[in-house]
Amino acid sequence: MSEPVTHHSKPVPAPVPGLPADRAAGLAARAARLDAADPLAKLRDRFVLESAPAAGDTAAARTGTGTGTETNTNTNTNTGTGTGTGPGTGRTAVAPVYLDGNSLGALPAHVPDVLAEVVGHQWGRLRIRSWEESGWWSAPERIGDRIAPLVGAAPGQVVVGDSTSVNVFKAVVAAVRIAQQGPSGAGPAGPGGIGAESFPGGSVPLRDEILVDAATFPTDGYIAESAARMTGCRIRAVPPGGMAAAFGPRTAAALANHVDYRTGRLHDLPGVTAAAHAAGAVVVWDLCHSAGALPVGLDEHGVDLAVGCTYKYLNGGPGSPAFLYVRRDLQPRFDSPLPGWNSHADPFGMAPSYTAADGAARGRVGTPDILSLLALEAALDVWDGVSVEDVRAESLALTDFFLECVAAYVPEGRVESVTPAAHAERGSQIALRCPDAGEVMRELVARGVVGDFRRPDVLRFGFTPLYVGFADTERAARVLADVLAEHERRAPAAEPGASAGPAGD
Repeated sequence: MSEPVTHHSKPVPAPVPGLPADRAAGLAARAARLDAADPLAKLRDRFVLESAPAAGDTAAARTGTGTGTETNTNTNTNTGTGTGTGPGTGRTAVAPVYLDGNSLGALPAHVPDVLAEVVGHQWGRLRIRSWEESGWWSAPERIGDRIAPLVGAAPGQVVVGDSTSVNVFKAVVAAVRIAQQGPSGAGPAGPGGIGAESFPGGSVPLRDEILVDAATFPTDGYIAESAARMTGCRIRAVPPGGMAAAFGPRTAAALANHVDYRTGRLHDLPGVTAAAHAAGAVVVWDLCHSAGALPVGLDEHGVDLAVGCTYKYLNGGPGSPAFLYVRRDLQPRFDSPLPGWNSHADPFGMAPSYTAADGAARGRVGTPDILSLLALEAALDVWDGVSVEDVRAESLALTDFFLECVAAYVPEGRVESVTPAAHAERGSQIALRCPDAGEVMRELVARGVVGDFRRPDVLRFGFTPLYVGFADTERAARVLADVLAEHERRAPAAEPGASAGPAGD
């Protein structure tokens, strides 16, 4: 069964096999009412959301054939030849449902014009003068201050630059060094020493352990192992739900995920942070799947160090630079394993010895990647006037509605949600376990519902309220049911694995 052909901007839902038509119509009508009352709905116009192939033209979408006129739901008309336009029928295209913002956010509509000005004028005409005249040199801290309120941080504590992986490495090594120095920064000499003044009876435990989330994104684990070798520590992997209880007198640092990249489970940032501090340890939080999706409260909860990417819920673009948060009182003790001329107190003095800059600039290394930085800065404009708390409320409503629609449309037992139902334990994605997940996701993408797949059997659907609505959510569940029904009607083919895009977190 394919999506219904329609001449309306909002297609009438097709019946789902085994579901009464009035039930499907009722959920679709409810979605329309929720969208009409949604205060965030107007934000969708701030993004480029390309049209999917016209309804029913999945063959053209797969082969790249077809010509004609396409009219999308934003009333823009395009003519010509291209992939997925379908035959020249003049039928109204159905806007895609983009549920992969937890992997790569959508493009804010004004960013291309900003980048054109940066390339044509700042680089093309001003050239080297732009480091001062266009503010290139100060961009890492300036953009960090734009991100800070989205993660609950005061200005002067976030710097933007380098990849997530590089920032994780800097943060974990620095965390161990801080813990090994002790609270005063003057612990006993040698690896693992910590000031005795923080322990009853003057005992001086050895800090030689790094805790990692056993279910972490693999790169975080690889980097933690490298940091452990550099600092004379050992790695201890613990279940994320048990990290708060795992801290001990030998724990120097922990690397924890705020939201699990596979399941969407939200972990207890305040509780883990408090437990670490009670044990004298330092925690690095990976915020890749929470920054821009939900309130984080870095300052409120006394977080030590945090790292996050900007190309997911912050919509900074593919490979946009990551951010590093260093709590203000820890900045003088932040000892980066990658000191560079950009983080030197006198970067143009070219001194042979290193003296770290003050403040968040200590997290810098080399020359900033200006084009990506300024694309990110422009992308952050979509947050003007938007509250993270409102985004979180909408995210929970969307994911609740998606689970309700899946339960209504999909036969019981066909998929299993591995995302917690409790709001306090849920990020902004829903992960469904499905035996033939790779093939199912390929079919969903072909029909204009874009999520992604993580081996061996997980379908991931990310909900970004800035451009995803309730009608999108209902349609995604309905198309999923349609695809699953077709799979049931034919013999399953062997499926070694697939993904809607490059493997990432």
